[in-house]
Amino acid sequence: MATPRLIVVSNRLPISVSKVNGKLVFQPSQGGLATAMSSLGKTQDYVWIGWPGITTNELTAEDKKTIRKELDKTGLYPVFLSAKQVERFYDGYSNGTIWPLFHYFQSLAKHHEEFFDEYKKVNKLFQAAVLKYATDQSQIWIHDYHLMVLPKMLRDELPDASIGFFLHIPFPSYEIFRLLPNRKEIVEGLLGADLVGFHTYDYARHFLSGVLRTLGHDNTLSSVMVGDRLVRADVFPIGIDYEKFALASKSDAVKTEIAALKKTFNDQKIVLSVDRLDYSKGILERLDAFDYFLEKNQRWHKKIVMVVIAVPSRIAVDAYQHMREEIEMAVSRVNGKYGSVDWTPITYQYKNLPFEQLMALYGRSDVALVTPLRDGMNLVAKEYIASKQAKCGVLIISEMAGVADELPEATRVNPNDREGIVRAMEAALKMPPAEQRRRLTAMQSRLSQYTVGRWAHDFIEQLSKAKDRRSAHDLNLLEPEIVAEILGKYKSAKKRLLMLDYDGTLTNFVSDIRPHSSKPSNKLLRILKKLSHTAGSEVMIVSGRPRRALESWFSKLPLGLIAEHGAWINDHNKWTARSDYPADWKDAILPILEAFTERTPGALIEKKNFSLVWHYRNVTPELAYVRKASLKHDVEKQLRDSEIEVFQGNKILEFKPRFITKGAAAKAKLSEGAYDFVLAIGDDYTDEDLFAALPVGAFSIKVGLSSSNARYHVTSVEEVHNFLSKLGASIE
Repeated sequence: MATPRLIVVSNRLPISVSKVNGKLVFQPSQGGLATAMSSLGKTQDYVWIGWPGITTNELTAEDKKTIRKELDKTGLYPVFLSAKQVERFYDGYSNGTIWPLFHYFQSLAKHHEEFFDEYKKVNKLFQAAVLKYATDQSQIWIHDYHLMVLPKMLRDELPDASIGFFLHIPFPSYEIFRLLPNRKEIVEGLLGADLVGFHTYDYARHFLSGVLRTLGHDNTLSSVMVGDRLVRADVFPIGIDYEKFALASKSDAVKTEIAALKKTFNDQKIVLSVDRLDYSKGILERLDAFDYFLEKNQRWHKKIVMVVIAVPSRIAVDAYQHMREEIEMAVSRVNGKYGSVDWTPITYQYKNLPFEQLMALYGRSDVALVTPLRDGMNLVAKEYIASKQAKCGVLIISEMAGVADELPEATRVNPNDREGIVRAMEAALKMPPAEQRRRLTAMQSRLSQYTVGRWAHDFIEQLSKAKDRRSAHDLNLLEPEIVAEILGKYKSAKKRLLMLDYDGTLTNFVSDIRPHSSKPSNKLLRILKKLSHTAGSEVMIVSGRPRRALESWFSKLPLGLIAEHGAWINDHNKWTARSDYPADWKDAILPILEAFTERTPGALIEKKNFSLVWHYRNVTPELAYVRKASLKHDVEKQLRDSEIEVFQGNKILEFKPRFITKGAAAKAKLSEGAYDFVLAIGDDYTDEDLFAALPVGAFSIKVGLSSSNARYHVTSVEEVHNFLSKLGASIE
């Protein structure tokens, strides 16, 4: 197979392989993803990588060779798994831990470290399979909760590839997600993608909250900066093959099945329930509601029937076996309670119906009861609506299903509200045909536009744009050729000035604000010593730190020091204050800061000569978001019409006179002499004034990729160290 541009990766292939009487059997499987990929195949080549559904315990080496050869004909590539891997990766971690937890059934989630170890090992197998085809020019689209650590694995090997991930199930709120012991690795894995897709905005919002709470990465307009990459979270509600379902009722096979249903049920109303057998689908609650409906509405006895189709699912998992038993007992109980010789209230089938029979049920049923306790999307609801061409019917949908937001004309219920479901059924059964058609037409119009094919094209299009956005950020990175240019001018200069921020630039941020916690490393001291002892070079540390801290760290080096963002300057072993602004303004706001600190666990106040700083690095992110806005508002109200301003930095709010800036201090220093080489490096808002004050031709570097006055960007403190080491080594 030629190297494809698009590589699709999912746990299962759209073809299942089995062995019957010693012979390999290939059976196509239908589903939304298979349909979506078939629509993409019309416009571009792709390879689809996944498990073929048979374990290596059942296969010989020759069998594997045959499977690879057969699947290659249709652009498929198999990842073979052993029975043990399926047990621990698929049944264990994927469906025994992630599935219940992400669907809010935390009591059913099993936490076994060996399951997660196997999960990572199988993701590694998928990585190896992808790398057989992928290059840095590839688009890689990874699907669902089985492969959540795969994006980072691929990013580590292919830093420039375009990687997308789509989660087909809900992403839970942080209160649920935090129960997952391996949540940090899961979040880091997902952030290996350029684009992470979800069915609804709520899921995307929960994901971004999880990123913030787990790793501390905030987002701007649903985008997260991870190193030098921008990762976007977006919403793509998967659709269906609308035309297929809309035209189904016209086929002779479906008409025959509908005629058979009419003969079986005569003029009885049909309430339809179609689901995979899963505890998240709310089947037991639905049966209980129907029981209550029959208890309240005896006039409907013998005039209504509930058809329950439970499609077998994960039959090897104990919870599913137990649930099947519970459902079958509930069906028997209702039928025994209300049934008679000539009427069975509930018709139950535990099987996967052929397409024609399912379409006939959609067409003949009067009410579709789709009430999952939690569902990522739920395509049954969309299929039911699409199939109701020129027919009547009412959809009752759970507000816990992702699809509910797309179908506002449906009757929404809380799946745990038995009386609410019964009221919805009563209203549905007496809803006028004209009103039913009005609602169906509105929903059909919407679903016909955003089909499963449109969903796939939309995701790939946005994935391409995500790569473009990432490339745009790369334009002003400190590339090797730019470093070479700076080194050349540095060497040839006669009088040089280097102005370097400290926290976030020369050293990484720490949670403890006390000076000893952030003292410079021996490596950094060696770098600064080399630079400051170079003839013709002046090095100044320009920091927000108090002067005593800077003095204790750097007094043994011939460095200039600027403390408190320009309030103090030490250029010749003597500190000079650059402001005589009275400090009585602190008395007005210190009680406000103290009050906020007392009721904000993790917050700290740092008192400086010319400023006050409120630190919230150790505060829970959501609480910090609320508190900092309230504090800023209260202080600004108190300091109205004064020269004091509130500045927001990296996890801090700083209160200081507006004329005390690094830029003003830099101008004062630059006025002292004619420098033919000027370099400034910084990372936050205080350094923007410094960058803006530099003369034309000066070099300025921002640590981080946010918008800046700086000419160039680096992504880490380590890059700053490497760059400064090169400067020091350039002049011996």
